[in-house]
Amino acid sequence: MDIETLQSFEWGMMAPEFIILGVATILTLLDLFLPKRFNRKHLGWLAFAGVLAAIVSSVTLIGHDTDSILFDTFRLDSFAKAFKLLLLTGAALVLLLAVDYEPKEGMAEYRGEFFYLFLAALLGAMMMSSSGDLITLFVGLELLSISSYILAGLKKQNLKSNESAMKYVINGSISTAITLFGMSYVYGMTGTTNLKAMAGTLASLSEQQHIYILGMAFLMIFIGLSFKLASAPFHMWAPDVYEGAPTPVTAFLSVVSKTAGFIIMIRIMFSIFAAVPTGGQEAVPMLFEMQDYLAFLAGATMIVGNVVALRQRNIKRLFAYSSIAHAGYILVAFTAMSYVMFDSIWFYMLAYLFMNLGAFAIIQLLTANSGNEDISEFAGLYRRSPLLAVAMAILILSLAGIPGTAGFIGKLNIFMGALMVEPAHYVLVSIMIAATVVSYFYYFGIMTQMFFRPAAEGQGKIKLQTGITAAIAICTAATVIFGVMPQLAFDFLQTNFNQFVDFMQ
Repeated sequence: MDIETLQSFEWGMMAPEFIILGVATILTLLDLFLPKRFNRKHLGWLAFAGVLAAIVSSVTLIGHDTDSILFDTFRLDSFAKAFKLLLLTGAALVLLLAVDYEPKEGMAEYRGEFFYLFLAALLGAMMMSSSGDLITLFVGLELLSISSYILAGLKKQNLKSNESAMKYVINGSISTAITLFGMSYVYGMTGTTNLKAMAGTLASLSEQQHIYILGMAFLMIFIGLSFKLASAPFHMWAPDVYEGAPTPVTAFLSVVSKTAGFIIMIRIMFSIFAAVPTGGQEAVPMLFEMQDYLAFLAGATMIVGNVVALRQRNIKRLFAYSSIAHAGYILVAFTAMSYVMFDSIWFYMLAYLFMNLGAFAIIQLLTANSGNEDISEFAGLYRRSPLLAVAMAILILSLAGIPGTAGFIGKLNIFMGALMVEPAHYVLVSIMIAATVVSYFYYFGIMTQMFFRPAAEGQGKIKLQTGITAAIAICTAATVIFGVMPQLAFDFLQTNFNQFVDFMQ
């Protein structure tokens, strides 16, 4: 590629990625050369400023026409713009948690590492949202994954953190191998890694043997990515990793990393397998023929996540299973494939971002100093800090899907989307309702601790910190606002992204 070709690309499309890359590079150099006595917390505020700059840059690109550069390997379409805003918003809130994170065993000497590894993971997720090629998708996935493995084991003197990192690496490597194996089949059938070129080649397939191979590729890619989503039965790593990782990392994995997992799944499945004919009398795309498998996985994920959560005493393990259940809810929208699927998934991820990160901010406040993550830490919270207890109650009600909260609107959209298609997914919707009812037991168990149990002796007032207080306030307010006025989010989607009609262009 000559210099004239490089100069001809519209590099402004990658401005948010360049900002994150530049800030991560600066943080790496500062952490290397600054004296040890320098408080690395200040690097967190620099990282936060970089993410805010990337958000502003992404907003300015909303009106940009759908386009691609680097031979269609980097796409700027409505899907990329909308989901990048989710990733960056989640990252900014996680950084507010990380700046004030002071665990009992101490982590000051590794704090600088956290911020630039975190930005590297964020960069990988952002690249996935704009990828138009299997190679760039995979590179973004691995940048996210490898950074996450290190972040999970950042508390180097903590045995649980070491265990979580090891389990995460092993399971992540297995999932990567399975995903790559499936991708290799698709590449072998088409001779290209470009998603648009793949779709064009696969649309003309008629040989049954080829369709059978692509069916195997579909299952391998879906299973490999299911590890990333922590959907049942590929969820076994999540509870241990969530428990052992530092709380900001757990929050990052539960929201930003999960959003990235759905981004890559949608990119691959709809770009490739929506174009593959199954060879029957009716030309039904393979993605629709596989709906029964997707529905089974969605149902199993909702059931396993909510039922196993009932027996958890560790609050981070409880939220790990809660996160598994919420992945199942989003898979319902993915399975139904209604015309509002993109809107439903985007809104649910937005609601989940605020309600889950807000809950983890409060969990961090209560558990970081004591080192005790038992659910009993919430006992008497209403007497110790009424505002915190009310905020946590709002966030929990949203996670449970109670009317008046963003979580309820998100579930309602998925529910309606699954019923508006033909044939309607009545069984899947029934499982979703039953699983949601089951979730009330463990969510309201936390509420019982906060409002109806006495605080343990020696527990006094909770000291609030700037970053965490801001995160809790933003998350609680957004949960209420999008629950009472969801049209704010949907009008924003309709006005700026036009139901993602340019996704396949």
